[in-house]
Amino acid sequence: MSIEPARLCARCVLPHRPPDIILDGEGVCSVCRAEETSAETAPLLETDFVRLLQKHRGKGRHDCLVMCSGGKDSTAALYYMKRRYKMNPLAFMFDHGFETQDAIDNVRRAVDKLGVDLLFWQTDELKDLFRRLIQGGSRAVVCHPCSIWYMRLTFDIAARFDIPLIIAGWTKGQSARPGVMSKCACNVDAPEYASMAVASQEFLRSLKQDPGWRDFPSSMEEVVARASKKHHATVLSPHWFLEANADEYVEVIQRELGWRYPSSSYPGRSTNCEMNFVSAWRSLENFGYTHYHVEMSKLVRRGFMTRAEALELLEPSFGEEKVREVLARLGLPLASSS
Repeated sequence: MSIEPARLCARCVLPHRPPDIILDGEGVCSVCRAEETSAETAPLLETDFVRLLQKHRGKGRHDCLVMCSGGKDSTAALYYMKRRYKMNPLAFMFDHGFETQDAIDNVRRAVDKLGVDLLFWQTDELKDLFRRLIQGGSRAVVCHPCSIWYMRLTFDIAARFDIPLIIAGWTKGQSARPGVMSKCACNVDAPEYASMAVASQEFLRSLKQDPGWRDFPSSMEEVVARASKKHHATVLSPHWFLEANADEYVEVIQRELGWRYPSSSYPGRSTNCEMNFVSAWRSLENFGYTHYHVEMSKLVRRGFMTRAEALELLEPSFGEEKVREVLARLGLPLASSS
């Protein structure tokens, strides 16, 4: 499944999908045009990050909680916190039943090499949520309620171990500054997310009718508000403050931590769970693009990636067979979600 190249923005990788994304007469999308007139914000400096870390370094057994997916960005974040900034991190990884062995092995090798503690959380809790979303015919992006679930869990873990800093591997394509952390790195209020956000919000509201899911947060803002009542933790990503590109830190973590690219993931050169294949498939079918297109379009506009590189990474390397395989583990068939 791919997007017709003629309908892509001439500058980035977003498609023509009215009313959220519109190409003008020059083939440039409304998101790129909007950025032309937006006021530039001052870049975050590493000295700003170091100043924040100094307030907490060495206070307690663990002075930061690092969310680890086994991907290059979160593995590099863990590496930076231990080696570059001399923090005492607690690595945290969850498996909701769809994590790959490649990702788990990457995390275990990294914590062994770095000599840091690891908390591994395994659960089947989300399988029911995934079934409800897919069987109910919702157009919600699977990753959105999942991100709310895992951020709620992460805040709970930080509170349980009295850790003041939560470190993510979010890149400048997801966010360039801490102000968006309440949205779990992605600003879902941005125009390019409008239709996706509406579908996700409708699904989350529907959960309130089910006694088993009534307490599930309706938004990332609700997650943050609830968490702040129990324990204050600041969410940051070192990638917001550093200019190093992915190729540079991949070379480092491969050499020093034995990190490896997984055998299969989407987009290319990523390390995402297998449910992500279903999420991406549904997003392409429902909206014509995924949240990865939005992230990479930002990287292209900001000069961190070329348009050609982004297009290559975003070309689906999986098909119906893989989606069927993942859905079968939920006891579901592959059916059109449109």
